[in-house]
Amino acid sequence: MATPYSKGLEGVVAAETKMSFIDGEKGILEYVGIPIGQLAEHSTFEETVFLLWNSRLPKKGELADFTATIRGLYDLPEQIEAMLTRLPKDAQPMHAMRTLVSALGLIDPKPNATDVPTVRQKAVKILACVPTMLAYFHRHRQGLPLIRPDASLSIAENFLYMLNGAKPTPTMARAMDVCLILHTDHGLNNSTFSARVVISTLSDIYSAMTAAVGSLRGPLHGGANEGVMVMLNEIPTVDGAEAYILDKLARKDKIMGFGHRVYKSYDPRATHLKVLAKQLAQDTGNMDLYEKSSRIEKTMAEAVAAKGIYPNVDFYSATTYHCIGLPLDLFTPMFVIARVGGWAAHIIEQLSDNRLFRPDVDYTGPHAVNYTPIDSR
Repeated sequence: MATPYSKGLEGVVAAETKMSFIDGEKGILEYVGIPIGQLAEHSTFEETVFLLWNSRLPKKGELADFTATIRGLYDLPEQIEAMLTRLPKDAQPMHAMRTLVSALGLIDPKPNATDVPTVRQKAVKILACVPTMLAYFHRHRQGLPLIRPDASLSIAENFLYMLNGAKPTPTMARAMDVCLILHTDHGLNNSTFSARVVISTLSDIYSAMTAAVGSLRGPLHGGANEGVMVMLNEIPTVDGAEAYILDKLARKDKIMGFGHRVYKSYDPRATHLKVLAKQLAQDTGNMDLYEKSSRIEKTMAEAVAAKGIYPNVDFYSATTYHCIGLPLDLFTPMFVIARVGGWAAHIIEQLSDNRLFRPDVDYTGPHAVNYTPIDSR
């Protein structure tokens, strides 16, 4: 009996995990059983990463130790910093990030280790360095001096500090932290699957992370939030939003930030980002942008909600990132900062009970075709 074919592997279970649980029909997302809303309200990015890596929340001392370890690794190795400052200033940030994550393997004396304790150590280093890489690259391309990390700050606070040269307001810092929490993990998404496939060969964490960054760059995955901002910028006024969306729907164009492969109800991450986006828009004088988003959501609700098409995580994250002051081409790299925590968790989980991914393929080509000599073609 032939194995059933599922295009895009839809509906195929390829791994077991103890990390994130998703019920797309009910709009539920849990990390190790904890609803994402509780984590967004009470937790921090660092604590969320500990939760995913250890399948439990840390005790107070454990969190303090874990946080201190991360902060002690914010500084980039000098070889990586030197490489970064020689990158072309017009390089796209996601290509820079992919290159720099890969380069960390060049200076690791034991880059190929796949035992779990060693991989966890490497994962902490990557988690700490990625925000520094992104902030440094952005300042490098602007011709601005690099701002050294501040080990007294959280990952979210320190990234914004290094990026802008000033410590963020508490509202911006918390918004960034919540964004990181909401983006940390999401089942066997494309980039996470890429990381697990690569590490299943017993390659190395740098190769697995590099593959994941490459996957995330695509506009059908992490790049979608940039598309949302492009769409918002194309709409001249709040009152013009409805006509813009209806016109795109009539032409059967994709509306960026709506619909999800998994969710057939409101994406629970979008619920929290919507609240953040409104608060930040009020604080930063961007209510016009938020009102555009609200008008788009209202129009889409009336037109396609019955088909199970609702805002996804990208829709309000675009407004949130804009209000924080991030340039458009840093939206997807911000996703990398968060998702490194999730990718590492899956890499560790895969190595703990590994089996090489090797799916079958249905051949649909011809058979028994005779070779034609080149002079007869």
